[in-house]
Amino acid sequence: MLSRKGLIPEDYLLTRLAEDVLQPKFKAKAGKARFVAKNGTCNVAHTNIREQGRFLQDVFTTLVDLKWLHTLIIFTMSFLCSWLLFGMIWWLVAFAHGDLDRRGDDFVPCVTDINSFSSAFLFSIEVQVTIGFGGRMITEECVSAIIILIVQNIVGLVINAIMLGCIFMKTAQANRRAETLIFSKHAVVSIRNNKLCFMIRIGDLRKSMIISATVRMQVVKRTTTEEGEVVPLDQIDIHMDNPVGTNGVFLVSPLIICHVIDKTSPLYEVSASDLLNEDIEVIVVLEGVVETTGITTQARTSYVGEEILWGQRFVPTVSEEDGMYAVDYSKFGNTVKVPTPYCSAKKLDEFGGIALFKVNEGAPQRASVRRRRGGAVTRKSKVESH
Repeated sequence: MLSRKGLIPEDYLLTRLAEDVLQPKFKAKAGKARFVAKNGTCNVAHTNIREQGRFLQDVFTTLVDLKWLHTLIIFTMSFLCSWLLFGMIWWLVAFAHGDLDRRGDDFVPCVTDINSFSSAFLFSIEVQVTIGFGGRMITEECVSAIIILIVQNIVGLVINAIMLGCIFMKTAQANRRAETLIFSKHAVVSIRNNKLCFMIRIGDLRKSMIISATVRMQVVKRTTTEEGEVVPLDQIDIHMDNPVGTNGVFLVSPLIICHVIDKTSPLYEVSASDLLNEDIEVIVVLEGVVETTGITTQARTSYVGEEILWGQRFVPTVSEEDGMYAVDYSKFGNTVKVPTPYCSAKKLDEFGGIALFKVNEGAPQRASVRRRRGGAVTRKSKVESH
């Protein structure tokens, strides 16, 4: 099932690569709550709201936010109650005028063929939904009946406008489009362009595009100010280097969103071991305008420390086949291991940066090559001496 705003569908999960099979799997700490779930829902409970009447001041939004079952119940009850109310009014009009008593042929009733409450209820339905079977109709005998007819028509139009508009907004909600906007299940940290980077992958499963798509990131963690104030959910913005070099992304194929971990980054002092010990959560928000409807949509997900893979990068998903580019979504979340320092970006800068790390990485390899070559020369000399 396609999970909302974040996870890859089960059909797209493929067997992990050989490098990924042996990677350690960590379970979330018991009792650790995340601010935003993987499917994009916010894990926040609003309690002790005293002014409940504020929700009734915006009835339309309240109806749209309700569950489908509650909306359908309100939709049905609004029509039934209005039909019953005006059915009672039509019955009272007929009772007051004496239409329920059978009289001579020269008697003109307010509404013809109303003999009981059932007939008055049927006439109320005919008036409000403009059916008009032809058996019951209003006459010019009673002015009050004409006024009630006008009022019921206006009330019926208002109910139709509100309820049908509510149903339309619920079916055309922007979060439905977000079902096909997917994020990689894990984030990765590795070297890219000689810089330590935090990366995620996003994609769109539909052919219809998301116009003016933008991606925002925030780090949510517990912080303490210089005055000693504890901020339990401090939201810190993360600057990103989008693939197209601007604030917007052209989301035709899966893209890797990259954040360079520098001195201005909230992840500057975070190392690989800190991800498992500190309560760090990275929230990713993808916003854009749906091309077919023009409605702004938003997809969200988050990554906690256990979901950030240090020293790995995403495998390519786009290939050229028969003159066109093909996207293999089975590789959407696959990663491979790459040489990456496990220290924080701050310590990496203090030790000389990425260049020194690459030199130290290459030194053991060259030494092992020399040892192998030296061993071969020794064996060759022993053979010649024999």
